[in-house]
Amino acid sequence: MTKIAIIGLGYVGLPLGLRFAESGVSVLGLDVDKKKTDAINAGQSYIKHISADSIQSARDSGNLEASTDFSRVAEVEAVLICVPTPLNKYREPDISYVLESGKAIAPYLGSQNAGKKPKLVILESTTYPGTTDTDLREVLESGSGLKAGEGFHLAFSPEREDPGRVDHSVKTIPKVMGGYSEACLKRCVALYSLALDSVHPVSNCRVAEASKLTENIFRSVNIALVNELKMVFHEMDIDVWDVINAAATKPFGYMPFYPGPGLGGHCIPIDPFYLTWKAKEVDQHTRFIELAGEINTHMPDYVVDRVAEALNNEKKSINGSKILLLGIAYKPNVDDDRESPSYVLMEKLEEKGAEVSFHDPHVPEIRHTREHPQFAGLKGVEISDAYDLVLVATHHEEYKTFDFSDYSCPVVDTRNCITKRPEKYYRA
Repeated sequence: MTKIAIIGLGYVGLPLGLRFAESGVSVLGLDVDKKKTDAINAGQSYIKHISADSIQSARDSGNLEASTDFSRVAEVEAVLICVPTPLNKYREPDISYVLESGKAIAPYLGSQNAGKKPKLVILESTTYPGTTDTDLREVLESGSGLKAGEGFHLAFSPEREDPGRVDHSVKTIPKVMGGYSEACLKRCVALYSLALDSVHPVSNCRVAEASKLTENIFRSVNIALVNELKMVFHEMDIDVWDVINAAATKPFGYMPFYPGPGLGGHCIPIDPFYLTWKAKEVDQHTRFIELAGEINTHMPDYVVDRVAEALNNEKKSINGSKILLLGIAYKPNVDDDRESPSYVLMEKLEEKGAEVSFHDPHVPEIRHTREHPQFAGLKGVEISDAYDLVLVATHHEEYKTFDFSDYSCPVVDTRNCITKRPEKYYRA
C-alpha cells in the first residue's frame, strides 16, 4: 500500500488527506499543533465544513493517522507540504513555514527500504515562481546530503481548495503539477492519479507556481474592477448589482464578479503580492496588479464612510455608536476567517470610537489570527436592533433570510444579500 505524509492539517491539508485515505492510500498527517493531531486521532473535526464522520471513517479504515513527530517521514513514500505562505508586515512573501517544513523532513529523505524509489516531496502551498526548484530544493539538499532528481524527487502542485464549495471537490478539480525533472513529474502524476479524477502536467515547477498566481490575480483584478464600479455607480445613483446581473445575461465575453467590503481568504488578498515582489528581481513593475490591490485594500474605508453616512442621517457619529457586525468568515456558510475583511472593519470602526459586537453562526468565538490578535476570544452575540447600526459583512444564508424589516436602526449591507429589508437600508 502507498503511504504518504501531509504536512499541515488545515483547510488544504486535511481535505486532501481525507481524499487520499478514501482512495486506499495510507495517510500520515503531520502538524506542529497537537490539538489538531489529537482531534484527528479521536475522529473529531475542527473545520466546520468537514464532518467528523468523514474523519472517523478514514480512521476506521486504518488509512489515516496524525502525529507531531516529523521523523516519521522515514516511513512514507511521498511528503505533501500544505503550510501557510502569508505576507509579512511589509507585504513581502513569508515562506518560512515552507522552509521550516523542509528542514524538518530533510534528514529523513534518505531512509527507505532496499529497492524502493527515492522519496517524493511535493509543495502545495501557493508561492512565487522559483520557490520549489530553488529555495525548497536547497534546504532539502543541504539537510539530506542528497541531490534533487536523484536522491529524492521534487514537484509543485498548487492547491485549489475552495472551503464550503459543494459543486466541486478535491477529487473532481483538475490538478496542475510540475516536476523538477521528468522523472519527478512522472512520480507526481502517478501519485495524484491514485486519488483525483484529472491531472494536468506542465513543463516545470515554475509554470505550475505561476499558474496558481495567475488564477488568483485574475480574480483580484476583476473584483477590484467591480469594486471601483460600485463606488462610481453609487455616486450616479445606479445599482451596481443590477448592472452586473444585466451584463451577465450576455452568453459570451463576460463573466460576473461581485463587489464586497474587501478581500478575504488565504489566496486572493495575498497571492498577487507574491508575483509583484518576485517581478522586481527581473526589473518588472506589476502596475495593473498593484492598482487592483490598492482598490481592494481601500474597500473597508469605503464601507466605513457609508456607515458614517448612515449614522449621520440619524444625527449620530461613529464615535460612541454601538455597531453589530454580521459575519466574521470571509465567505458564506463556512467558518474560514483567514484574512477576513471583517477584522479590518472592526479595527477601523473601533479606531473611530465605535463599540463593535459581532454575530456569525459559524464563528461563535474569534480565534487567534496573525494580523488581528486583539480580537481573539471575543464571543458572538444575538442579532437584534438594540444597536445604533447593523453592518452585514458576510452573506451567510442565515442573513439572506433573516427578517430585518421591522428594525428601527440603519442596516448597511455590503453584500446586497438581505431580502427582508428595513426602511433604513443602505448598500455599501
